[in-house]
Amino acid sequence: MLIAQLSDPHIRGPGQLLYDRIDTAAYLERAVAHVLRLDPLPDLAIMTGDLVDGGKAEEYALLRRLLAPLPMPLYVIPGNHDAREPLRAAFADKGFFPAEGFLQYAVEDQPVRLIALDTLVEGKPYGELCEERLAWLDARLGEHGDKPVMLLMHHPPFECGIDAFDRARLQHGDQHLAALVRRHGTVERAVCGHVHRPIQVRWAGTMASIAPSTAHQATLDLHDGAPLTMMMEPPAIALHQWRPRTGLVTHLSYIGDFDGPKPFRKI
Repeated sequence: MLIAQLSDPHIRGPGQLLYDRIDTAAYLERAVAHVLRLDPLPDLAIMTGDLVDGGKAEEYALLRRLLAPLPMPLYVIPGNHDAREPLRAAFADKGFFPAEGFLQYAVEDQPVRLIALDTLVEGKPYGELCEERLAWLDARLGEHGDKPVMLLMHHPPFECGIDAFDRARLQHGDQHLAALVRRHGTVERAVCGHVHRPIQVRWAGTMASIAPSTAHQATLDLHDGAPLTMMMEPPAIALHQWRPRTGLVTHLSYIGDFDGPKPFRKI
């Protein structure tokens, strides 16, 4: 089982640039083309939030057009730049979102269960998991015995060392979430977005990771109080491969044209 994780594309309306300088639609188009060139082709794709930049219907319409070439099942969750009802409407035909309420769901027909969480607090940069969302997760984790689980969430439930994002991480419900994960013991990985950098950490007795953006990256500045700035470092996607004897193995796949492949030694 091979899962392609794309994150934080921040799509704006047709012809609009992010911050008047970044063509996020063109970046996502290149990311989709990159996925299509992978061999083996991923079995499914996930997107971990900030799908669009302003939560507008026209942004989601463009997002759907850009993602249309992907032949594999695609599952998405909201980020802090998304809006629940326009997002629900935009992906209504896919059938994974509930008809009302939080945008949480489970995907059961794979070797690894996907459990998608809605950490959105509309209008705020930080995230939360309220009692209702946590109770739903508790019930889902109690199903299907020991089958391994991948949690999908936008806001990381841990500090990453980049001060601006640590102030805007999962702020409410993080300790309860960690307790649930420890108690059930079936979560192989929690995969997140939001920070625009590749990050890994041991968390709640398992592993958690953050995928980079398909467009711009956050500056790696680990000073306390550092301002939030960005870098046009190479965009990338995460590739999570389930290996039954090992678990989930994650690779970073950079988007772009690079010299190679070539042998390590002269032949």
